[in-house]
Amino acid sequence: MNEHPILDQIQKPSDVAALSFEDSKKLAEELRDVIVDRVSQNGGHLASSLGVVDLTIALLSEFDPPHDQIVWDVGHQAYAYKLLTGRKDQFHTLRKYGGIAGFPKQSESIYDAFGVGHSSTSVSAALGLLRAKKLKGDDGHVVAIIGDGAMTGGMAFEGLNDTGHFSENLTVILNDNQMSIDKNVGGLSRALAELRSSKEYIKVKSRVERFLLAIPLIGRPIARFIRMIKTWFRLFIRRNVPVIFEDLGFQYFGPFDGHNIALLKKKLEISKEINGPVLIHIVTKKGKGFPKAEENPSAYHGVSAFDKEKGVVPSNKMTFTKCFSASMVRIGQKYENVVAICAAMMTSTGLSEFRKHMKLRFFDVGIAEEHAVTMAAGMATNGFVPVVALYSTFAQRAYDQMLHDVCLQDLHMVLALDRAGIVGADGMTHQGIYDISMMLSMPNVTLLSPCNFSELDRMLEWAVAEGTGLIAVRYPRGGQSTVLEDIPSSEGIAPRILRDGKEVAILSLGVMAEQALCAAKALEDKGIFCRVIDIRCVKPLDIDTLSELLHDVTSIVTIEDGIVHAGFGTYLLSVLEKKGMLSSFRNFVSLGVSDQPLTAGDRKTLLEKEHMDENAIIETVLSMK
Repeated sequence: MNEHPILDQIQKPSDVAALSFEDSKKLAEELRDVIVDRVSQNGGHLASSLGVVDLTIALLSEFDPPHDQIVWDVGHQAYAYKLLTGRKDQFHTLRKYGGIAGFPKQSESIYDAFGVGHSSTSVSAALGLLRAKKLKGDDGHVVAIIGDGAMTGGMAFEGLNDTGHFSENLTVILNDNQMSIDKNVGGLSRALAELRSSKEYIKVKSRVERFLLAIPLIGRPIARFIRMIKTWFRLFIRRNVPVIFEDLGFQYFGPFDGHNIALLKKKLEISKEINGPVLIHIVTKKGKGFPKAEENPSAYHGVSAFDKEKGVVPSNKMTFTKCFSASMVRIGQKYENVVAICAAMMTSTGLSEFRKHMKLRFFDVGIAEEHAVTMAAGMATNGFVPVVALYSTFAQRAYDQMLHDVCLQDLHMVLALDRAGIVGADGMTHQGIYDISMMLSMPNVTLLSPCNFSELDRMLEWAVAEGTGLIAVRYPRGGQSTVLEDIPSSEGIAPRILRDGKEVAILSLGVMAEQALCAAKALEDKGIFCRVIDIRCVKPLDIDTLSELLHDVTSIVTIEDGIVHAGFGTYLLSVLEKKGMLSSFRNFVSLGVSDQPLTAGDRKTLLEKEHMDENAIIETVLSMK
């Protein structure tokens, strides 16, 4: 028996529009079943994807991609969209090396109008697509879907402001999955929305406006007066419903039930006939259709593989994030001038415990990394030591603020860069491989890279109590290997020897010490004794200490989990050349991530493909002989 008879007959997006209402509802059930099954095996973003299944069906029923273009904000909720746009046969490869991406990706499908992965970009991207269409004489529609969380990002409002100011024909769907419709005004609100979003209302409104504006002298003042009355009435009756969008120039409809496919189709159909920007506010439930995810959506946001019957079981395994969490509580209790800041990721970055113990010194600014950093600069100016916890990939969004507002003023701030290095299955938009290059390009920066938990704990306290300027501490996702857990912590941040040897030195950054130590051990069996040096402080480089550790070395191999052409190896090469020391070494090879987007895949596979694992180090050293 065919488990998914409706889904299996969908070969292209236009097939969705031909479905009956009953078949559309069955399709929603089938999509949720497939998504839960695949994410339970591959991992991925579950709750958000389940929440927009009905919306996706409605969108593909009313719009015709790729002629019409649909832009998903962040994009981790686009699994149903991928299934309905020609990728159901490849869906089993989701987030695997060589498989389909966990986010929309232009090179993957003509139906992915814009590549995404970071928050708050959809409105700006969609407006750009729309304006380009107009210049080409293309009459296709453009739709942006943005979540209430993404609306906390300033870029979203920049896009809304530009769209509304020039009255562009853009449809924006606000997917609100955090709040429910207000019961006190819900009935009237829906009735007004029904009236204002009907075809008849739109046509009459347009005719009346044209008629009034054509009347000499008094027509325009009358039209303005009617708009004023409408605004006053709206504020009086709907004071609990967002009106900021209408102030920005949008026609606002909603909130509507985001799981009512028929209603959504009707509103989307009407939006295509309106001249000017439209914002449709829908309310959805994260995890819709999978009770465990509905009850605890945060636990099912981004998940590893899990048992569908048992659900996601919290892991007690220690991770770098948990280590950071414990360290921050200890440091915060010891130093009363420490404050903690995050950008809508309190639990994910490990700051929930800090908030529990020191609530007044914790600040979650929403998805606004730029604001987080500049606010931290203000707090640093007035005597506090801010610790800003961001994923490495999201810290990229605050490059200007770090440079302009922190580094150029030489303010003391700690930047905790979680998920640094090769992250894995989330793909190219989430790899933390650019932070080394970013930090190396700025003045008044100290960049630390701990190899294990004990070093992370000690470095964080050093950064708070002894450091100056911007101090970035980068650490990876997940836990430490058994190879690294026995490495003792030591004072200071200068380079140190982890394993002694001669002639060849392997210089490692952070957890790449695991690959370096394993390679050195294997090379010893071949009669080659390598010295493994843990750099610890990437910038500023303690070249005097490092030169002592390299005193009898003739060949150098550097290994880092960042972009190799603009990373530590390149930086070290320039320092050695400037110091006149480069001629002392017969060989110098840097290993790291190549100059191309790093796709999805597990860390082990990506290290191997990027020629960064222990075997690559062994081959490199052997080639020097």
